Amino acid sequence: MVNQLLTAAACFLILLSVPLPAFSSQSPVHRNKEIPAGFTDAAAFGFSPDATGIENASALQKAVDQGGTVIVSRPGTYRIAATVYLGSNTTLRFGNAVFLKKEPEEGPFSHVFVNKGAVSRTWDEHLAIEGLNLIVNGVDVRLFREAYGLHGQVAFLRVRDVRVTGFRCLDLGPKQYGIQVCTFEDLTVQDAVIKGEKDGVHLGRGRRFVIRDCVFDTFDDAIALNAHDYSTGNPELGWIEDGVVENCRDLSAPKLTGFFCRILAGAWSDWREGMEVQQSDTVVSGGRLYRVQASPDGTLYKSFTRPSHQKGTVVLDGIPWGVVQDDVTHSAGVRNVVFRDIFLHKKRRTFSFHYDNDKYSRSYYPGAEVPVQRNFLFENIQVLHGDDPKTPVPLFNIATPIDSFVISNSKIGNNPIRFVSNKAMKDYGRTSITMIGCTFTHQGGMTLLENAIPGKMIELKTFASAVLSNAFSASVVPGEGKVSVVSDLPGLVK
Repeated sequence: MVNQLLTAAACFLILLSVPLPAFSSQSPVHRNKEIPAGFTDAAAFGFSPDATGIENASALQKAVDQGGTVIVSRPGTYRIAATVYLGSNTTLRFGNAVFLKKEPEEGPFSHVFVNKGAVSRTWDEHLAIEGLNLIVNGVDVRLFREAYGLHGQVAFLRVRDVRVTGFRCLDLGPKQYGIQVCTFEDLTVQDAVIKGEKDGVHLGRGRRFVIRDCVFDTFDDAIALNAHDYSTGNPELGWIEDGVVENCRDLSAPKLTGFFCRILAGAWSDWREGMEVQQSDTVVSGGRLYRVQASPDGTLYKSFTRPSHQKGTVVLDGIPWGVVQDDVTHSAGVRNVVFRDIFLHKKRRTFSFHYDNDKYSRSYYPGAEVPVQRNFLFENIQVLHGDDPKTPVPLFNIATPIDSFVISNSKIGNNPIRFVSNKAMKDYGRTSITMIGCTFTHQGGMTLLENAIPGKMIELKTFASAVLSNAFSASVVPGEGKVSVVSDLPGLVK
């Protein structure tokens, strides 16, 4: 027994004599916390609340150029005075109580973050920004230095596997979007709170996306699925498809411009000699797309010289033609999208299937192929802004061809579905609408569906509806088109 005690004591003394391991250069210590091996601490490059905005932009650029996961952990407000460019395989992670504040120390700048491939029009992949608290501070400009039409505070062009999580921006200005992503595959925007004047999340062409757990208080669109757009609104054109928008809130505000979600389509034609074009018109020529990048003053131009340059903007016949992209498509739109668990506190038009047709842009060029938007599901859409018995607030404003959509388990007041024409085309096709398990709260008569498109054919079916008022009745207005109805609603049931 004595021998065992002596042996244990000797082992303990040996352990005490062994020196503790020092932290390696791969594991720097910051604020008494170890940064794990393989991670980069931006503070090691001089990124600091005490530095100038130019110093911080340079320091953060050096940090993200390392790739991997870059961490900003020290609480404080960090001035940033220039754009930081992110490459592939980079995650930028901000800790709690870390704020980035734009400062125009050497003049205004647009993006806080943009991917490197936006400039070279090459693809970046595996990018993430986590926990960014952004203070715009009035630095709200469109400069188009990286790509014409790209002007998000956080912007990506030609990217795969992108995540923006925990984003906060409460002071968007009237010129720049909060988050803008165009030409993408596999995008997640989650846990964002965005307030201000311009679009919260603005998407251009891409496939496979999720926008979830977000709160919006924006003067313009909360979410824009703008497959087509103004020439200044997105750098490239095409289809947005295979997406989910869920658990999002549109907060109440006195300004009612824009929509909760704009769903914008368009189409254009091949260039031909003598064709008439205006601002934002698109043509296909020599395997590329070109757009008119002029002033929105209503001027109509005649084109006699085929655009053929490979990059930039060239003026031909007085028309500034800008190169858009080198993969050809003749149409743009949105398809295969689910909207689920949407809470609407702001009394404005909610979903707009949209064409532009004004001096800024005409989405549909006369005679082009017709872009049909397809396959939408709207589930648990909660209209919470109160029922207006005198002024209906449309739940849907539809001005494009759309094949079908389903509305299920939703709460609806005096919120009609309106089909309108902006005189972009003659034939808007047939649309099928199915409403399942919806609750109608309006006390009195309401126009559930209004068709203001001559010749438009609509099929409306409602099943398992709940009506909360004995005074409720629904009606449809076919206009100069035709509406067929199968319904269990008072006023429509046969």
